[in-house]
Amino acid sequence: MRVLPRRALLAAPIAVLAFALTACGGSDSGSDSSKSVATQQQDQNTAGVGAGAGGERAGDADDKTEPPLTGDVKTKAEAAALAAYPGTVVKSEEDAEKPGMYAVEVKQADGTSIEVYLDKSFKVTDTKKEGTEETEDAG
Repeated sequence: MRVLPRRALLAAPIAVLAFALTACGGSDSGSDSSKSVATQQQDQNTAGVGAGAGGERAGDADDKTEPPLTGDVKTKAEAAALAAYPGTVVKSEEDAEKPGMYAVEVKQADGTSIEVYLDKSFKVTDTKKEGTEETEDAG
């Protein structure tokens, strides 16, 4: 029986490991395209935490994504909310808690914020003062 040199015994596992890393894309050359799936998911999950505008709300129990309003819908929703509750728009989005509704957060002159809920025809249907869980009837 022939004995393999010691170098050959050490080189075989290294060659297999190098092949496996190359085949799996395990080499991280610093580019974002080679990030692992777990790292990409973690980046996505932490991107919306505490952001406050668009994306997910920090602290929502159901963690539903609320896409921001854009274009003509955004313009009309914000105008309707400001007509009913003057102030400055903080954010405007589709409401995940109430499907088919828009939500516009308005910061009022006294510094308080109110979430104004509108239906698809831009009619105010409900409000919620920020920091409270109770809703008030629009009026």
